[in-house]
Amino acid sequence: MAIRLYNTATRRKEEFKPVQEGKVGIYVCGVTVYDLCHIGHARSYIVFDVLVRYLRARGFDVTYVRNFTDVDDKIIERARETGKESAALAQENIDAFHEDIGGLGVLEADIEPRATQHIDGMIHMITTLLNKGVAYVEGGDVFFSIEKFPDYGKLSRRRLEDMQAGSRIAVDEKKRHPMDFALWKGAKPCEPQWPSPWGPGRPGWHIECSVMSSNYLGQTFDIHGGGQDLLFPHHENERAQSMAANECEFARYWVHNGFVTLESEKMSKSLGNFLTIRDALESYHPEVLRLFLLTKHYRSPLDFSEKDVLDVQAGLARIYRTLQRLERLMGAYQKDKDLPISGFLSGDEKEPFLKQFINFMDDDLNTPGAIGLIFEKVKEMNKLMDLYDGEKKDELRVSRLENDRRHLFMVTRVLGLLNEHPEDFFRKQSSSAEDIKVDEIERLIEERSRVRIKKDWKEADAIRDRLQLMGIVLEDEPQGTTWRFDV
Repeated sequence: MAIRLYNTATRRKEEFKPVQEGKVGIYVCGVTVYDLCHIGHARSYIVFDVLVRYLRARGFDVTYVRNFTDVDDKIIERARETGKESAALAQENIDAFHEDIGGLGVLEADIEPRATQHIDGMIHMITTLLNKGVAYVEGGDVFFSIEKFPDYGKLSRRRLEDMQAGSRIAVDEKKRHPMDFALWKGAKPCEPQWPSPWGPGRPGWHIECSVMSSNYLGQTFDIHGGGQDLLFPHHENERAQSMAANECEFARYWVHNGFVTLESEKMSKSLGNFLTIRDALESYHPEVLRLFLLTKHYRSPLDFSEKDVLDVQAGLARIYRTLQRLERLMGAYQKDKDLPISGFLSGDEKEPFLKQFINFMDDDLNTPGAIGLIFEKVKEMNKLMDLYDGEKKDELRVSRLENDRRHLFMVTRVLGLLNEHPEDFFRKQSSSAEDIKVDEIERLIEERSRVRIKKDWKEADAIRDRLQLMGIVLEDEPQGTTWRFDV
């Protein structure tokens, strides 16, 4: 089965065929670095992190470019508010971005360009657009004329006449059409600026991504990704100026992830329901957040509610308990998480579990289906362990469990999950874990074991109750007593 992706440009799933066989160029719009990232950003970067991981697992040589917009109206305004230099504010938030999404297990992109590193390329593209007659100069500003590009609106399914009728009157008087957009903005006092043929100034937002993507991936590349909120006007304008300048196709596949709401409301700082990644990581384990954001199909809207996140947390705990139990029965394991991911899912696997996983992921990155498959496999593994008697003669069951564990790690690695040792996962789940000494826990468990041998059930129950107050759950099995933090 071939990989199929939903292409926003055509509004249908299409078989993925890269420009160059075996190679994939993907560009994802990065953040405008004026503030901390929120949970909506987290969803987008986790989705494309999984897409890149999966393409590599399927054997593609991927070049992943994710930019930083480090010069923009919002950055300038925030710098004024805080009394900081624009460049210093941008750097501060770039550092925070790396820390926050790194905490979620999102891999760094292969190339992370900054807009300010490509000013010359932007001036060159703007000059090309002026020479072709699809842009015009007004004072120190340069605008793209959407009426000179017949395909304008095709990506977002908007008609020019509707945009004209629906436009607001408070439009820049320099524009020939209300929807014309700035390619270059003339300098204003105390703002970052660069010299240009039209006078000092700075680039418009949309031209930045057109130049950075084509610089690293070529004028026509495979996948352009981003949040649904970027479809119009940002991606529409990117497409228009790029195709007008280069006279060729821009991105072949446009992939957009859906919105995230917070407790059924659109996130808004003014409403006080704005959740940063940093705040979310203070409340939840990073893999819980990652799994939650993958439980709905990437194109569907997703509501971030505490109840749903806690349900996912319980599910992830079940998987880690299974690994904990398996290690106890069969010995320690070493997860090969540092080995190259390239090509370990070729698509011709005969093992049913891997084949089903590939079928789900090939179908427009169906992570909910893949996650459901993982929970089915965990259930099977627990049933096998229920029958396991620990004797060497049970080699067939041992072999199957070892294979199941290896295959489980293969697929969760694509999703960026199960990177913790079970004990570490459960320890981090407890909000009071830092105040609990593991030595004390184990001493109490040993004491409880001794009184149980003496059949002093009252004292054994008292010790269990004491551990419960510490947030510790005991699990008594034939092989002995294990513990975990309550989740």
